Amino acid sequence: MSSVEFRKDLFREERDDNLQEIGKPTRRQDILGHVTGRSPYYDDHLFDGLLHMRCVRSPHHHARIRSIDTGAAERMPGVIRVILARDVPNNLNTLLSLINFGKDEEKLIQDTKVAYVGEPVAAIIAETDRQARDACAAVKVDYEVLPHVLDPEEALSPQAPVVNEVYPNNTFDYHDLYDHQKLRFGDVDKGFAEADHIVEGEYQMSPIEQAPIETCGAIAAPETNDRYVCYTSTQALFFSLGTTAKLLDMPSSRLHFIGGTVGGGFGGKVDSIVEPLSVLGAVLAGRPVKFMWDRTEEMQVGAPRGAERWRIKDGVARDGRILARAFTGFFDAGAYTRLSSYAIIKCSAHLPGPYTIPNVAANVFCVFTNRTPATAMRGFGITGVDFAIECHMDKVAEAVGLNPIELRILNAYRDGDMKPHRRLAKNTALIECCQVAAQKSGWSIGAEAARQSSLLGGGGPRAEIPETVTDMAGQIGERRRSVIPTAPGEGASARGNVPAGTQGIPIVAAAPQDEDMIMDPSRTGYRGPSSTPTRIPEAAIATDTRPQAAAPASPPPPAARPGPVAPSGSSQVLQPALQPALSPPAPQASPEPPATAPQPPAPDAASQPYKPEKPFSRGVNRPGVSRFLSGSRRR
Repeated sequence: MSSVEFRKDLFREERDDNLQEIGKPTRRQDILGHVTGRSPYYDDHLFDGLLHMRCVRSPHHHARIRSIDTGAAERMPGVIRVILARDVPNNLNTLLSLINFGKDEEKLIQDTKVAYVGEPVAAIIAETDRQARDACAAVKVDYEVLPHVLDPEEALSPQAPVVNEVYPNNTFDYHDLYDHQKLRFGDVDKGFAEADHIVEGEYQMSPIEQAPIETCGAIAAPETNDRYVCYTSTQALFFSLGTTAKLLDMPSSRLHFIGGTVGGGFGGKVDSIVEPLSVLGAVLAGRPVKFMWDRTEEMQVGAPRGAERWRIKDGVARDGRILARAFTGFFDAGAYTRLSSYAIIKCSAHLPGPYTIPNVAANVFCVFTNRTPATAMRGFGITGVDFAIECHMDKVAEAVGLNPIELRILNAYRDGDMKPHRRLAKNTALIECCQVAAQKSGWSIGAEAARQSSLLGGGGPRAEIPETVTDMAGQIGERRRSVIPTAPGEGASARGNVPAGTQGIPIVAAAPQDEDMIMDPSRTGYRGPSSTPTRIPEAAIATDTRPQAAAPASPPPPAARPGPVAPSGSSQVLQPALQPALSPPAPQASPEPPATAPQPPAPDAASQPYKPEKPFSRGVNRPGVSRFLSGSRRR
């Protein structure tokens, strides 16, 4: 069952499958609260004794910190606390460390070297926002300005300054082997040699700020039970909670995070930067602390969609079929990883776009520069390369003299085609989208293109995995020693081959571990497809495959630790190690069960309401309420 079929079946009683909504006045679920001003945002919570936090930020792209003098700021009116790097219990993190991806490399507050304009070197907590800003201006930081690099390809040069010491090659390390993510399918050089046309293009997208109306921010306050509550605008509540717990070396059970209405996010509120500082401020000050960026900070230090540069080279047959496509991509991650390393993985799985191409190769780099760290934005990891692919398709159509929509229909995925990441295409619909778009826009296409279908013509030879040429160019550290071309296959000293049909490691859904993990229609109301198993498959249950002697009629005495297992194909029974050579005890007769009166038949479990075997009990006290919370602006 596909995820789409699962959704339709699970929510069939909540909405029908009528998707003809475009052009109709459909009411949003949250619109009433928005237009009446009653939708609650994190900044609507009122606290007695609320303090305000502001950061001292670097004015340089790249500089070493010689010293920080906070003496004058500490003596200013209203200043409660100055926070430096030494006050952060675990001052090193990377966002995706929560899923064990990447190395810790970004400090919450810097104390050694800044790598982008706006990086925080201190935070001030004061009674008012104005007092916090004045105190920030009084902090004196002695910087040693260093050379900086802002272009991703320049950052790959052996002479480029090191932006991020954890990644001294200015690239994220993939698979502990390469300085880029590789994709190889077939032999692009062979495809180029067979092509009638070679079409090349370069496409670039600048950083884009999400510019939400509500800037990033959070309010943290002490709670009862030695906990801290945090009201936040985050789009990733559990990422923010986990990141805060890690940076502050605090059990997550002491953190009570409350999200809610996000006043615009678009991916820009997933980096979990403001929450750790606001909670740290509440811990150190013992009072509620609000940390909210102003518009200047949102535009300068708010993580944007990162810049991308793509080079695409196509080998095209005379009839318009694309025989080979090579990608070279550069993601500008800024000074730290954040989510950019994941964007490259996601992007590589999308290549070469929605088209069946028998030979594909890609080198995609996640590069560190002295820009503001980048993060997610709508279509994260896909939007930039899709822009490049579709621009290039128009260029190919012009080069071979074809209608650009007909070119797309000719090369589009059909159901059953093999993708370069070795998964079969299914639920494809580009052909139908192109046909409808042409009809709606009045764009003329030929009768042959109009007859095509995504359901026909796929599979067969198009589902085969070709012999694939590989290389090991671009290993970690090589570019620091010499200039190495970035295009796929170039600069490779040796090549290898993966035999045709090599699928890779299959990913299979894990079977339920326990019987009670299987969906019970009487409890969930979800019946599922007819193929839903009613019990754990026998193959999924671990069994002891060692040779066994005949079982005694009654349980034997406790045995020693089991010994080795006989090798496969051997008939020898290996005795458990250190087990004494004792004869099994004589079997004991089991006592007869007492006679009982006939019992009435048990009621059908499906007709009875669900009832737990034991009453539910709370393992911990309920989250306390902050004694500082005094109300809300919204009613």
